[in-house]
This record gives sequence, C-alpha cells and structure tokens, in this order.
Amino acid sequence: MWRILKRVFIFLFIFQLFYILLLKWVDPPFTLTQLGSLITGNGLKRDYVDIKQMSPYARLAVICSEDQLFPDHNGFDWKHIEKAMKNNEKRPNRIKGASTISQQVAKNVFLWQGRSWFRKGLEVYFTFMIELIWGKKRILEMYLNVAEMGKGVFGIEAAAQAYFKKPAQKLTRQEAAMIAASLPNPKEYTVKPVSRYVAWKYPWVLRQMTNLQDDEDIQKLIQ
Repeated sequence: MWRILKRVFIFLFIFQLFYILLLKWVDPPFTLTQLGSLITGNGLKRDYVDIKQMSPYARLAVICSEDQLFPDHNGFDWKHIEKAMKNNEKRPNRIKGASTISQQVAKNVFLWQGRSWFRKGLEVYFTFMIELIWGKKRILEMYLNVAEMGKGVFGIEAAAQAYFKKPAQKLTRQEAAMIAASLPNPKEYTVKPVSRYVAWKYPWVLRQMTNLQDDEDIQKLIQ
C-alpha cells in the first residue's frame, strides 16, 4: 500500500509540475470554477485572448483595484494578510480577504473555491510556483482571462463583449474601471445593471489609475 501511495504521489507531483510549465504558454482548457458555473446553470462565457489584445486600461484597472503592490511582491502581501487576520479575529462574521492577484490566479486555475486550510495550503504552493515559473506578465494575463467577472462570465474579453459590446482591446478607462470594481464579488456587484457598489467604487479605481499609471514597474506590465 505504501509503495502504491508513493507512486501515486510521485505521478501527481510530476503531472502538476508539467501542467504548471505547460500553462506558461498554453491557456487552461477549463477550471473547476468554470465547470461549477456550468453545473449550477450559470452558463460559461469565455474567450481567452493574448495580453496584447487587452486594453492597457484593463491591466491597470485590475492592479489598482485588486493588488497595487502586484509588481513588487513575491506573490504574497504579508502586511495586508496580517491586517486581514486581525480584522477577522475581531469580526469573525465579516471575513475579509487579502489575496493578491497571484493568489487568485493560483486558486482560479488549479483549485476550487473555498476557505479550508487544506485548500489555502495548496494555494500557497501554487502561488509560489507560478511566481517562480510564469513571471508577473503571464500571471496578469492569466488573471484577466480566467477571473469571474459576472454570472457565468469569465475573463476580460467575455466581460467587454457582455457589458459593452466591444473587444477587450477597445475598453475605455471608465469601462475598465467599472469591470475591475466588480471583482470582489462580480455576481452581486454587477456592471450591467450598475450595482450601488460598482457605482461607488469605480470612481475610486479611476483615481487610483491616475495616481499609479506613471509608476515604472506598473508601466512594464501595461505597455
């Protein structure tokens, strides 16, 4: 039994390492979240596109909205994580997340939705691996292709088509900010019709875009 388990473990390790390497150049055929959307009847709208086919405003908007230290950290924003843990201890009924873009990609591409410690441990591993193997630009590209941006809507191309009837490459600054503003909970914080949360947050995202657009490290990711 031990030998069988050992062989299975070695096979799974080699397979996942090969899959991580493959996804540096190839888009995932599906994710568990996308399958879940289909199974639950929410549908699946997606269209993977190259990062050059995404508006620079879209790239800038998600960084400003979701992870402003994305170009600088190694996959984990430890100060933000510590702050979130303290908040969750004080308010256990109002759990606050602290996931970076890298962590969200690790979860969305390789894992399932949930808050178990086991899943979180796997998320740490995959975050470390994609930071090491893929690099920031590929992580950002993957995020903008697989992130859920509405009920059954995955990726910036599908979101641009669904909400603004145009390709992601032609999204305006405001349109990109509106999509980015919905990302904490895109099923509830809708872009069309515009929810109260998105209406409140997207002007803030626009201001952050103005503040950070000339940052040298961010410029390398959005050019």
